[in-house]
Amino acid sequence: KVVHAHWTKYGRNFFTRYDYEGVDSVGANQMMEKLRAAVAGGDVVGKEFAGKDGKRRYRLSACDDFRYEDPIDQSVTEKQGVRFLFADGSRIIFRLSGTGTGGATVRLYIDSFEGDPANQTGDAQVSRE
Repeated sequence: KVVHAHWTKYGRNFFTRYDYEGVDSVGANQMMEKLRAAVAGGDVVGKEFAGKDGKRRYRLSACDDFRYEDPIDQSVTEKQGVRFLFADGSRIIFRLSGTGTGGATVRLYIDSFEGDPANQTGDAQVSRE
């Protein structure tokens, strides 16, 4: 009850992560460079994308190639992930990781905001559209 009351008042964020392990490193790096080029161009900001059923719309409000700035030692780590941030608070992040056992690991993070209480109780791992 407490969680549902919280979602009703503030909305719910559905989160999922996909790990693609052991992918070809060359191809994974090429994909990341194409995403970085799209972000650097900036011409994708403001575009709208439709959900699978065409009812839900996502307007891209910002995108970047995330960099981590350590608050303790002020060190900076570049290229931590390509982020696509949407007007409703939803986001998609592509991150290339070297922590896999062989080849590259591509991590895909998807975070989608849902403000309508009628749509807040579903499983985050199941498509809502």
